[in-house]
Order: sequence, then C-alpha cells, then structure tokens
Amino acid sequence: MKIVTQVKLLPDTVQVSVLERTLRTVNDAANWVSEVAFEHGVPREYELRKHTYAELKARGLGAQAAQHVIKKVRDSYATLKANIRAGNLGTEGSKRRRKAESKPVTFRPQAAQPYDDRCLSWQYDQQTVSIWTVDGRVKTVSFACSPDALKMLQAQRQGESDLIERDGVFYLVATCDVPEAEQYEPDGFIGVDLGIENIATASTGYLATGRGLNRYRKRQLALRAKLQKKRTKSAKRRLKARARKEARHAANQNHIISKTIVTEAERTGRGLSLEELKGIRNRVRLRKPQRVALHSWAFAQLGDFIVYKAKWAGVPLVFVDPAYTSQTCAECGHVDKRNRVDQGLFICRGCGVVAHADRNASHNIAIRGENVWNAGRESRVPATP
Repeated sequence: MKIVTQVKLLPDTVQVSVLERTLRTVNDAANWVSEVAFEHGVPREYELRKHTYAELKARGLGAQAAQHVIKKVRDSYATLKANIRAGNLGTEGSKRRRKAESKPVTFRPQAAQPYDDRCLSWQYDQQTVSIWTVDGRVKTVSFACSPDALKMLQAQRQGESDLIERDGVFYLVATCDVPEAEQYEPDGFIGVDLGIENIATASTGYLATGRGLNRYRKRQLALRAKLQKKRTKSAKRRLKARARKEARHAANQNHIISKTIVTEAERTGRGLSLEELKGIRNRVRLRKPQRVALHSWAFAQLGDFIVYKAKWAGVPLVFVDPAYTSQTCAECGHVDKRNRVDQGLFICRGCGVVAHADRNASHNIAIRGENVWNAGRESRVPATP
C-alpha cells in the first residue's frame, strides 16, 4: 500500500535561493520539452529523449534531472489523454477540451520536481537531506516531521520523492510502501452513509454532523468575497495567507471521522460497507445554491481516508451500489420514494417504522455490504456430479 509522507525543509537563506533557482530552471526546461513534444505529436519517452536530452544537459541539468524532466512531461501528456478519455474535459468539440488539446502542457515555476536516490539522499539521524541543485549538491538541508513520519520514512520509503514549493516554503513528498495488514473474517458489517448535512452516518449509531463544517465554509466563502471585493494590497495579502486553510480544515475533519469509523470496525471485528460515490457530481442535479456545498465537500477524500486506514488495520472493506438506499426500509425492505419524508425523517409506507433517514440508509448499506461479501466468498465452480 502506497502512503505519501510529507516533510518540511528548513533551508538557510543561501539554500533557499538555490532551491528556488533549481525549481524555476527545471520547470522552464519542462515547458520547453513540452513544446517539443507537442510539435512532434507527443512521441514515446525514448524518442522524446533523443530530441531533448542534449539540450537539457546544455542548460545545466544533471543526467538524472534531465531524465526526470522528460519523464515528467511525458507523464503529464499521459494524464491529459486519460482525462480526455474519461470525459473529464467535456465531450469532443467542447470548448474546454479544444483548449486543452490545442496547446502544450505548461508547468508552473514552483511545480513539483521528482528526485530519486541518485540525486537525493536522506540522513535520518541528523534529519537532513543532501539534494541536487543547478549549483551542485547542497548538503545538510534540515527537515522537520513528526516522529511517526520519521519512523515510516526510515522503514518504508521507496522510489522517488518530489520537491515542491508552496507559499515560499519547501517540502519533500516521499512515497512509502507500507505492508497491508492481513484481513480478518468479519463478524457482520458496518454501513457508512456519506452526505452533506451529515458527513458520515454509521449503522453503529455514530453520526458526524456537517453543521459545524458547513457554517465554517459559509464564513470562509463570505470572507473571501469580502476581501476579493476590496482589491487592496492588504486584502490580497490576507487572501494569500488564508489560502488552502479551508482545505486543511476539511482534511483534518475527514481524518478524524475516518479514524473513528475504522477504529470501531476493528474493535468490534466487523467490516466496512461504503457507497460507491464515483461520479456523484455528474449524476446529481441540484439548484445553484446547493452546488457550492456539493462541489466543496471532499467526497473522494473521506472515502480514500477510510480505504487506506482500513487496509492498514486489516479491516475488510466492500463498496455497494447506493441506489435507493435512502428510499428502502431497513426493517421490511419496502421501497417507496415517499418513505423519505424530509432530510432527517424516514417513515416506511409498508410497515410504519419511523427512523432517522441517514441511519436507515446506513443499515441498508450494511446489509448490502454483507450480501456482497458473502457472494464473493461463495464458490462459482459447479458442484462435482
């Protein structure tokens, strides 16, 4: 299982200027390679290397840095192609898709640059790194991270690490290959219903309300609008200082919620059943005031957090079709659109049971999860006559 670990670099004044110049240089080179690739119809990496490697070396890039720049450009075009194929940039002939296909991929001056073990070495005891730059090798660049992150880096770090700059601060993002825990045989399943009013509702009774987070988001939205309207230097400075604050707050909430759910499943020896919410933004039709809430809530992030924490803990996990889970009675199975009276109330037209709407949906998700698990466990081999 791949887990990303981020450490904060603490370079001195001289090292900061060198790292800034290095990122600008490699990303300027990447933009040039992207133009060459676009002119030649985006050839394969080996052919692209023949067109660009000598020039990259002449620009002062080391051998490994040049290879990584070429690979970064080729990977960006592969990502663009995958997004087009998946329809993420609209249908063929749409304005957004034409714009993406009509020009080379560009890289910001602070875009991430990959490093491998030939151009980056870690000294864990001293908490320093030695890193390649355009001015040569820069040694003893200090970094800071939590004790758990340091332990993971020492034991499981593998592959490349990315150097990025964010608001004048440098980070190294390393990939760690953490072994998955062995899954146990679950004694039932916990269903988890995800939503906006209630972020997560578990069939165990756990309820993570979204009231506080939604109020926080509305305050942030109003404050951003107020600062953007002023258009003064101090307002722009405040906006920059608050950048990504809402995203960090939401990520922290998602970490807390996902850890609570996975810990409860592990403690009780049960598995987790989640809704398959992929593509929900394309499927759901909402009024304009509701779209802000839908598009600002990190559906995928909370799901990803639950998935990797469950794998880490060895908790069995299944995904189920969420269709009609909010209209189906968990007691008798009766399906009726009118069963869902309002956002929080469920009254079955068949048996008359009254329940919390999201909690009823979570029980349906738990039942479907157990059915999916049992179906996957059954043998599909015909019985021997």
